[in-house]
Amino acid sequence: MKTSLSGVLVCAVLVSICARSGESARVLGLFPTFGKSHLIIQMEVIKTLIDRGHNVTVVTSLPLGIKNPNFHHIKLPTTAMPGSFFNQVIEERKGLWDAIMEVPATIDMAFSISETTLINLKKTNLFNEEPFDLIVFGLFINDFFLGVPAHFKSPVVIVDTHKPLVHTNAMIGSPDEIFYVPSGLSPITQPMSFFGRVANTLLHAFEVVITRIYRSRMSAAYEKYFPSDKYPSLNEMYKNVSLILLANHFTEGIIRPEVPSLIQIGGIQAKPKPDPLPEDLSSILDGATEHGVIYFSLGTNAKSSERNPATIKSIYNVLAKLKQTVIWKWENGEYPGNASNIFYKKWLPQDDILAHPNVRLFISHCGLGSVVESKYHGVPVLAIPLFADQFGNANGMVDAGFAVQVNYLKLTEESFEESVKEVLNNSTYRDKVKAFSKLYRDRPMAIRDTAAYWMEYVIRHRGAKHMQSPAVHMSAIEYFGLDVIGFLLVILFVIFKVLSFCLCTVLCKCIKKGNKKSHKNKND
Repeated sequence: MKTSLSGVLVCAVLVSICARSGESARVLGLFPTFGKSHLIIQMEVIKTLIDRGHNVTVVTSLPLGIKNPNFHHIKLPTTAMPGSFFNQVIEERKGLWDAIMEVPATIDMAFSISETTLINLKKTNLFNEEPFDLIVFGLFINDFFLGVPAHFKSPVVIVDTHKPLVHTNAMIGSPDEIFYVPSGLSPITQPMSFFGRVANTLLHAFEVVITRIYRSRMSAAYEKYFPSDKYPSLNEMYKNVSLILLANHFTEGIIRPEVPSLIQIGGIQAKPKPDPLPEDLSSILDGATEHGVIYFSLGTNAKSSERNPATIKSIYNVLAKLKQTVIWKWENGEYPGNASNIFYKKWLPQDDILAHPNVRLFISHCGLGSVVESKYHGVPVLAIPLFADQFGNANGMVDAGFAVQVNYLKLTEESFEESVKEVLNNSTYRDKVKAFSKLYRDRPMAIRDTAAYWMEYVIRHRGAKHMQSPAVHMSAIEYFGLDVIGFLLVILFVIFKVLSFCLCTVLCKCIKKGNKKSHKNKND
């Protein structure tokens, strides 16, 4: 009996081990981004699969610090956007036209960097690897990397760190709904006024044109590295996208219809339980019980140390006079001043800092990651948007009552001081963002578990094509129902002609009959 029981236990253990190993998939994280803020979100997504025991390989051009037996890192040479590019789009913008022209300029610069990264990837042994069960791809002006899942014949999940665009919506058949959903390029928020809808329509038309040019350029690059005699076209690979994991959530205010293959994971990089802070930061934050701390960061691309010196000096003069301690992300040793209440550091664990209860204000450029973390941890914001989607993000924060916005190009010492004191002294901003934080966190499943579940769902169901919207495979004529409208108009035209003919025939007969009767009466 003992022998039998021990045998059953051994068999059960073996079955459990085999089942677990059977669940382990080969996953490739393809994250060739040059933006660290994008990579933070992408890595939080892929970490969910590493933690679940999947065999994960990640390709990046930025360094990673992960150590795990299931994890393998392919590090490519780093190529970054030149500082001169950001100086041009931030410091030299004069109006709406310059803001609009940022889009093609950004595409052109990012395209060049992405192409160099793909050339470097081609030099590795990745393409000799065994097929992957899933490829998780960080999309950002690098669509030709979809040749990698084409090579491995793998289903692909996209991590999208921006608002939905015409381009990404088309991949999964998600409707744009331009008359009540702001364009991904638009700073407009909901609800839209009449003129807001007019502006949104024009922006949508501009986005459609840019998307056509963009896709044409991406297709040419794709064909160059993944020729059509060996691989499916880029257009076919767009249709191969199983899911888009969107770094957004409906509670943030943009309500839109969504197809099943669009999964909201907004806030995934924000930790419910923050990591311990470095000793110097912990000492500053823990000790600021009376007046609190202001955290100041302009993100990873548009560095504080590279901004206009006169503007930075105005900001410094205000911060140096405050009672609050200021933690300022500053990238070099040439500080604007050495006030005793200002602590400079090149790199800061932003999410862990914002989670600290003594943080009173976050001065931010309002990149998507920063906005998400401030909302998640309930920290009010002084918004200084600099380029791209940051203006729309900042407008959304202001409209929700979580922030005050300052125009960077018109910033003065007086206007900045007034805005800082408004947020610090008016508890309304803090109360509103704290209330929203509770709403933002209230979800049926933890964000990381949501991302992991749907990626594993795609693995289990070999691409999960049953989730795909039929709109993906429809032409523009079919999608907008132009063929149906045309057909119905033809039918109506035919019916009208038939009725007209019948009516004319009846009228003619009646007239002839009336004429005959009239003629007969005259003869009588």
